[in-house]
Amino acid sequence: MPDNLRLAELINDFINTDNGNRLPDGHRIFEEALVGFADASDPVFEVFLQDDIIGPFYCLPKSWLASAASVVVYFLPFCMDVRRSNYGGPPTSVEWLHARFLGESFNEKLRHYLVAILEKEGGQTLAPLLNSNYNTDYMVLSSNWSERHAAYAAGLGFFGLHRGLITAKGVAGRFGSVITSLPFKATPRSPGSHFQNCPFLVDGSCGACIERCPVGAITKAGKNKSKCHHYMFIYDNAKEMRKAFGYEHSVCGKCQIDVPCEDIIP
Repeated sequence: MPDNLRLAELINDFINTDNGNRLPDGHRIFEEALVGFADASDPVFEVFLQDDIIGPFYCLPKSWLASAASVVVYFLPFCMDVRRSNYGGPPTSVEWLHARFLGESFNEKLRHYLVAILEKEGGQTLAPLLNSNYNTDYMVLSSNWSERHAAYAAGLGFFGLHRGLITAKGVAGRFGSVITSLPFKATPRSPGSHFQNCPFLVDGSCGACIERCPVGAITKAGKNKSKCHHYMFIYDNAKEMRKAFGYEHSVCGKCQIDVPCEDIIP
């Protein structure tokens, strides 16, 4: 069986040494990752096909890779300086904006690196977000592969009211994943509710993300994805950020920082 710990060490070595993990001012974007592993045949992936979770357009691991045995998932927590830069506002901080886009470029490099490593070990390997079949249904604002849900399957955390995944290193960061034919040992998921890391959804306490959202997209009833999407892609704020920095859209992240679940399980 492949070595889970060794692969996690290789991921973190890459994070610590690759120059892509840097803002324009030289500061790091991401801290060391949390790494989890899911069985590609885990029934939880079938659950994601439900309309009220992702939907029938979601593709199972074996739909991406017929020989799939494991899904390797990692969480890249934003560094403290990146997180704290975005405490004020709106608008979004420049550091957070760069971290979102430069950070995702680094994340793409890390996915490519993992594919190469696992193929060298003899495994057929594919990263859905690097694949031409990856797409987003903008009518429902969901994609045919969700790295956040893959992270849940791999035991990395549980969902919050803001619909982010609250991990042992909090919610502020990015996810990445690859699917491979190599049979890694699956990371156990804690039993209980899939909302158990969110105080609001456990006992009605907290709700800090409600107050943090600049457009009221998060309420006691949950998250309105359309309002969130409109703010980042259509509002004047988004147009101004695109014009100023040339990125394809704006970002926000306010519900992920200056909240109790920012960098820990509250």
